[in-house]
Amino acid sequence: MIAEPTAPMLIVPIRLLSGVIEWIRRHACETYPNECCGALLGRGNEVVEAYGLENKTDEGPRRRFLIRPDDYRSAEHRAKLLSAELLGFYHSHPDHPAQPSQYDLEHAWPAFSYVIVSVEAGTSVDVRSWVLREDRSVFDEQTVEAYGSL
Repeated sequence: MIAEPTAPMLIVPIRLLSGVIEWIRRHACETYPNECCGALLGRGNEVVEAYGLENKTDEGPRRRFLIRPDDYRSAEHRAKLLSAELLGFYHSHPDHPAQPSQYDLEHAWPAFSYVIVSVEAGTSVDVRSWVLREDRSVFDEQTVEAYGSL
């Protein structure tokens, strides 16, 4: 018998410091036609920095990304330097919607925000964020808001 997914949890918006969304969009366009990836660093639900990471997948960076353990530790270290914490990750979907794939679902962790940038023909067209349910059954969309100034 297959269990039904849990009900969506209350999800607070993810707030990105002004300029962070543009930085992520630029990173996604610069790596096109490959996927980019990076970490979201901040406090609470407010991201103060997008920390770019090298996509080190062996499966081909056009359709996959991989954050290795050393990169994860590097992101945590960077967060500590900022008196912040690791809030989640971002990556791009070249020529695909800014929606999680089955691969994303299988490799994500609950409690993190996952910002996905859709890049079509080298141009960033959409930015959306997602949170994985505790039972890992499905992602729920999270509102993206900009705040403050650099």
